Amino acid sequence: MKPLRKFLLPLFLCLLFHSCEEAPDKPILANPDITILYTNDEHGWISETNDADGAAKLMGVWKDVEDYTATGPFLILSGGDNWTGQAISTWFQGQSTVETMNTMGYDAVAIGNHEFDFQVSGLRQRVAQADFPYLSANIRLKSDNSIPDFAQAYVLQEVNGILVGIIGLTTTSTSYSTFPTYVEDYNFIPYRDALEEWTPQIWAEGAEIVLCVAHICGYEMEELVSLASQLGITMIGGGHCNELISDVRANGTVALIEGGWRMGHYARLDIWYNQEEMFVSDLVAATRENRGGTPDAEVESVVNTWELATMEALGDVIGYTDIQIPRDSPQMQNLVTDSWLYNYPLADIAITNTGGIRQPIDAGEITWGDIVGVLPFNNNILELQLTGQQVIACLQNHAVAGMTTSNGYWHADGTPFMLDSVYSVLTTDYLYLQPDNAFNSFDPDPYYTELNYSQPTVDFILSLNTSTNNPLNNYLDYTPRR
Repeated sequence: MKPLRKFLLPLFLCLLFHSCEEAPDKPILANPDITILYTNDEHGWISETNDADGAAKLMGVWKDVEDYTATGPFLILSGGDNWTGQAISTWFQGQSTVETMNTMGYDAVAIGNHEFDFQVSGLRQRVAQADFPYLSANIRLKSDNSIPDFAQAYVLQEVNGILVGIIGLTTTSTSYSTFPTYVEDYNFIPYRDALEEWTPQIWAEGAEIVLCVAHICGYEMEELVSLASQLGITMIGGGHCNELISDVRANGTVALIEGGWRMGHYARLDIWYNQEEMFVSDLVAATRENRGGTPDAEVESVVNTWELATMEALGDVIGYTDIQIPRDSPQMQNLVTDSWLYNYPLADIAITNTGGIRQPIDAGEITWGDIVGVLPFNNNILELQLTGQQVIACLQNHAVAGMTTSNGYWHADGTPFMLDSVYSVLTTDYLYLQPDNAFNSFDPDPYYTELNYSQPTVDFILSLNTSTNNPLNNYLDYTPRR
């Protein structure tokens, strides 16, 4: 094992600076022995958009700014959630994203919760397609506690003559943050347990540096710093919370990095390794924006092919808006939930989680593909029978139609909301199965409408016959209901 390096590093620095009490300015270091380029939560944003420059320009930035070469001392890593976002990825169940990442030369990816969005069968297809491994040391089959066939606990790769071990972690929230029945056969064990179990084996196989790619949030990364230092893990890469993180902890021995999301940013970690003494001598971390790169021709060709396929499948224009409808805005939430009541007029109330609304609707023509991007999940609408009191217990911070909670509880038409009345309530099967929501205990036998949660929004926009002279923004409700 290499945890001994944490004791050698201070000694090395003391000798380098001649005195531990009065060290001069740090000398300029030679070129790093290994450079890591890190993304996470890509969510299929491989196309250039108003929000990010996309995969081809990111590859261009890496080549032009970071001096990346396929044969150089680089590792390209991801913290997971590769797909489910833009229609170009969602409609093709991540196939376009994995082909793009293959072309970009990714070396390893942590399995995120959204890797399960097309069920385990869909994940297996993407794993078979990928030129890189999908890693997770903490996903276990409930039947025998083994690592499932779609995952590897770790991988060993040689970079610049250095054997690097890379271990993966998946957020323990996956049992409920993806569709619960998709992962009902699996446990997601604590991160510490997985690292303590597998890291010694990685060292035993001859690794000289150990890295961790993890689909976990920044606060969880920080909680693992002490353990990582003890086990000799040089880097914890994050994901899931879409943060920008570049920090070095534990007296310079453990780097924490995370690259935002949607390929709009990335993290870089430079590693200097003393091969004679066999320890990491220095770490420098940074986060940078994907902006202004020259598109890489090979990556651009792949993305263009999938853009054409998306246009052919989902390019029909269904409406028009003069202005952008922001993702997190009241008007977006009201548009989605109002459309459910339009499509299913027998219901009184519609409730959905705002996290299921994933991107804005940009100004201009609105296509079917735009709505697939806004509402990308395979969630279906259920009808429940709930009393008014039960409705209130289920509202949490969700988007709602048919009622408001402003200055008390009221129906949309201004009449009082009755606690003892029974209402027909629409919600998604995803939200119905969440352990922190009482939907399934209040109505254990809901009616399955067999409507995907995005279809009513398409139908509603079509019904308005919007155009440049009759834009959708004229029909939006901008008033918050919560």
